[in-house]
Amino acid sequence: MPDLLAALRAVLPSGVVSAAPDDSPLWPVEQIGPAVPGRLAEFAAGRSAARAAMRALGHNPAAIPAGADRAPLWPAGLTGSITHCAGACLAVVGRTTQWAGLGLDAEPVANLEPALWPTLLAEGESVADGQAALALFVAKEAAYKAQYALSRQLFDFQTLRLIWQGDRFGAAFTRAVAPFASGTVLSGQMVRTSGHLAAFVAIAAQEQRIP
Repeated sequence: MPDLLAALRAVLPSGVVSAAPDDSPLWPVEQIGPAVPGRLAEFAAGRSAARAAMRALGHNPAAIPAGADRAPLWPAGLTGSITHCAGACLAVVGRTTQWAGLGLDAEPVANLEPALWPTLLAEGESVADGQAALALFVAKEAAYKAQYALSRQLFDFQTLRLIWQGDRFGAAFTRAVAPFASGTVLSGQMVRTSGHLAAFVAIAAQEQRIP
């Protein structure tokens, strides 16, 4: 995971920091009730990574309970995103004065099964192979996480259409999802290592959310 963290840090914009878990324990208000050990370990690692990122940002560590929708409830003045998968757990954090939403997602390098491709593809999209399909999945997940801080709405993968420029991408809304108009494009960056794919999307606090 150190290589993934280093690669991510190399592309993050000013004012966004990333960190891996530092093994700090869950805070009392973060308890999620009965859970299988694996799920509890993932949850604790994500909160640990988020607090490590807070410290790197110069913010005092704080609790990050889960909301009714299971999304992290960030402390006042902060926004962020957490991702965990096999072999990796990372968090990104920024201040809401600069960033309205952040999204981060990661997955181990693999070939996504062809049977899943139709569920991912918006009109006009295509993928050449299973790894390209995985990259599309990771990028859309990161864009979804970033926008959720503003919309608080669930939607399917067809609601976003990706426009690729190398490892940079735009995620365009195929329909309106308030406060985003149809055609709004969120900017993102793909990060690749030998073992993982990760994608990061940031929405600036003053960004115009119109086409």
